[in-house]
Amino acid sequence: MNALFPAAEAVPAAPVSASVDPAACIHAAALLLPHIERGTRVDAAILRGVMTTAFGASDATGAWDWKRAYDACEAAIVLFLRKYGKALLRKAGSPARALPLLDKISDLLPTHTRRSEESQALQQFSTPAPLSLAVAIAAAITPADRVLEPSAGTGLLAILAEVAGGALVLNELAEMRAALLSFLFPAISVTRFDAAQIDDHLDAAVVPTVVLMNPPFSVMAHVEGRVADATFRHVASALARLAPGGRLVTITGAGFSQDNTVWAPAFTCLQERGRVVFSAAIDGSVYAKHGTTFATRLTVIDKLPADDPSVFPDAPGVAPDVATLHGWLTEHLPARLPVDSSIAVPIAAPVAPRTVRGYLNRAAKLALAASPAAPDGVPLAYDTVEWKPTENGRLSDSIYEDYGLQTIRIAGAQAHPMLRNDAPVLTDYDTVGIGLNLDRASDGAGRDRVFVVVEAYQTGLGDRRRHRVEAVEPAGIGNELGALGFEHVPDRLIGQFRMAMRLGVSDAFVEQPGV
Repeated sequence: MNALFPAAEAVPAAPVSASVDPAACIHAAALLLPHIERGTRVDAAILRGVMTTAFGASDATGAWDWKRAYDACEAAIVLFLRKYGKALLRKAGSPARALPLLDKISDLLPTHTRRSEESQALQQFSTPAPLSLAVAIAAAITPADRVLEPSAGTGLLAILAEVAGGALVLNELAEMRAALLSFLFPAISVTRFDAAQIDDHLDAAVVPTVVLMNPPFSVMAHVEGRVADATFRHVASALARLAPGGRLVTITGAGFSQDNTVWAPAFTCLQERGRVVFSAAIDGSVYAKHGTTFATRLTVIDKLPADDPSVFPDAPGVAPDVATLHGWLTEHLPARLPVDSSIAVPIAAPVAPRTVRGYLNRAAKLALAASPAAPDGVPLAYDTVEWKPTENGRLSDSIYEDYGLQTIRIAGAQAHPMLRNDAPVLTDYDTVGIGLNLDRASDGAGRDRVFVVVEAYQTGLGDRRRHRVEAVEPAGIGNELGALGFEHVPDRLIGQFRMAMRLGVSDAFVEQPGV
């Protein structure tokens, strides 16, 4: 029996890196949730505003990118389905009636039109909500199931397994997505193993009765270039972990099929451990909202050796939409096999936050705990000198000039090429104080990269000015700087100034306003 549409209401089941800021992404998802609840379409402008509010800065500053925005949209769907999923499915009464509702929800959010390097490298294409429902229906999940998702992404498959009552086992290699999952499913200890070897890594006591999968089609972790058998490795490892009698449902590329002569021997090998009971290709338009039109396939494998490993069920064809796919599942998919009752999962009360406030409170607590301590200030000695123009009074036509500090001298500083601006005005440096916050961080290759931020404002007026952040490379011994230089303040200020130099870690040249 499929607990997604029970006769009576089913009982639901029950150290993140701060550098990727999952708390802000969850905040954005919580801000998007009311739009979905009202049925309001979220366009790019609305999404940008939500992300800017959640992250405290725009994408132009690098605080977030559009892949993170799409992750927030998917997280918002997870929040919506946790809050309304059971009622929505119960009211619909049947999968056929529920699918259009999920289509409408997905259509409220922007189409994924931009990708990140990580999404390309790891082939991160989350399962669209309507297709996720078809996967959950094919799995026929009940509260007695332990459901493993080896590449859980943002939780669009997992949330429907939770709605059906299954106890979740979630794994996700990508740091940001694993962090999101930890927020969205706080009762779950999310692992970060390479899913292609999931059977080798999971604790021996973790024996799932259902596996839901949408693995990478042709890439593997820590391997450059295309890996033709990546999908097979993921499926084979998950099938090895699946309990006898359990069911595996996977979304793959359309070409990963027993009817494909390239893969027929691999499927024959798989059928020595589990039999393929359903396989159908899916038109690429089903994935259009998620940024690709690559044709896919839904395959169902039950963990029971096939009577004849070389014999496979007939494929019904290519489904033009999820509704057609569901019809084929209803017509061709057999009932699930019995599973050893000793593997049954005890029903637990849900512990995930059920309100937007609950998610925001949890996000705020993590953000507060992850806030770095302010670095200690170190006095910086310097001498003042009177700047003199070049002999002919002109700068060269070169993009870069041989640059040196023109109105002060710092012991140990070396000449540094820099983009030139107007020469600085000599001021009364007897009253100027300069401080240096020294905070060093290695890039892992034995080299430290640090940046100096120069801040200046007119005493008593608080007149803020724009300044340059300049790269500095320390000598690597204690706090001694092997090279130190900074660009003069470009605005011709008068009067007395206070200047502060603060050190921050980065790996690229940027410009930003003074703080």
